[in-house]
Amino acid sequence: MLLAAVGAWSHAEAQATENPQSSSPQTSNQQSSSGDAASRQTVQRKTGANSSQTIRHTRVLEEGSVPPELTHAEELIQKHDSAGAEPLLRKVVEKDPASYVAWFDLGFVENGLGKTEESIAAYRKSVAAKPDVFESNLNLGLQLAKTGQPDAEQFLRAATQLKPTSHMAEGQARAWISLAHVLEATKPEEAIAAYRQAAVLQSKDPEPHLGAGLILEKQGKYSDAEQEYKEALALDASSDALTGLSNIYMRGRRFPEAAQYLRKLVAAHPEEAGAHVQLGRVLAAEGKNDEAIAELQVGAKLAPADLRVQRDLAELYSTAGKNEQAEAAFRALIAAYPNDAELHSGLGRSLLRQRRFPEAQQEFLATVKMKPDLGPAWGDLAFAASENKDYVLTIKALDVRAKLLPEVPITYFLRASAYDHLRDVKQASVNYHLFLNTAMGKYPDQEWQAKHRLIAIEPKK
Repeated sequence: MLLAAVGAWSHAEAQATENPQSSSPQTSNQQSSSGDAASRQTVQRKTGANSSQTIRHTRVLEEGSVPPELTHAEELIQKHDSAGAEPLLRKVVEKDPASYVAWFDLGFVENGLGKTEESIAAYRKSVAAKPDVFESNLNLGLQLAKTGQPDAEQFLRAATQLKPTSHMAEGQARAWISLAHVLEATKPEEAIAAYRQAAVLQSKDPEPHLGAGLILEKQGKYSDAEQEYKEALALDASSDALTGLSNIYMRGRRFPEAAQYLRKLVAAHPEEAGAHVQLGRVLAAEGKNDEAIAELQVGAKLAPADLRVQRDLAELYSTAGKNEQAEAAFRALIAAYPNDAELHSGLGRSLLRQRRFPEAQQEFLATVKMKPDLGPAWGDLAFAASENKDYVLTIKALDVRAKLLPEVPITYFLRASAYDHLRDVKQASVNYHLFLNTAMGKYPDQEWQAKHRLIAIEPKK
């Protein structure tokens, strides 16, 4: 799935602490050998999602001397010692509540210690002390988004209008993507616009196109979504655009195109059960049962606890005429889910195809007992009972089915045959005629039989 800006926050902060650069801030001392660099305060690798790639240095001017505690805290941050840096930074902000650099560092440290609320509070102080710093607004917005707070939008919007100290296009694109993610649920059109702003800034990044495509897909704007996904795919052949395109084509029943992209997805991610399963379903819809079975078998091995995959495979075995495999699959599922009516129905159908009618009848009886409103199961029960010469049960099952589903030619024939065997000539005649009036040449063998039975049972005129 798409790597959301907010979701990437924790990973980005972890990367930031793994690879710190020169400390922030540096002591400003006119006698220092570091010259001009010593007069700048530098915040490095401590901002938002994917920050380790997008924002490396943020230099801000700090007037006056820098407290030694702040310098020491920065050194500890570089050594991944957030617990040691925290009390030093708190001491600095107690003495100088307007030190936005110290508040920024404290927000970073508190987040590293898992103190989200304290981190947010510190970032708020940093922004309040100096509202025009890109990194402070971005980090605050991301932290608020992570905790679901509504004012995340305010600070992320502010970040989009501010300038990162370096890697400007990358930083601004990250701000737009983060804003888009926050807006997706409530303001989808604005979210799409934000993703497109990011795409302009980072023309080689597939993420904005993926984000926009996903929203457009949810809105049912499949043509627009398809275009966004194709642009993402052109930038990254293994991206989530493969999933997006295959979803669109499946919804549009464009199965050959769906299969094309699903094959690419399976090649790129052979360990993902879902890709194999979706490809299997598409191939089944195309009637390519053997190929579909092969993909579903892989999916079932990768996700052995997924009932839907096991059920799909059992149904596909049945559709493909692999009745023994279907029976084994349904029996295994029933062992795990004995009260699932649909599974008993599936097993019954596989037994019907093997002409094991008494066993099939028992499965259909179990099915309708568990789920009395399952119309097709009553029809299957009627057929099995007819083959077992249980004509009373045949008529009973057909009568219940007629209350749940419309009559079809073959139900008239089964009913007529049952009445015929029970020597109810009047009802047999009525139903043979109903069958012949609706069959329309689709059941030649049964039509021949019905015509000859009518000759035998109806009085000659």
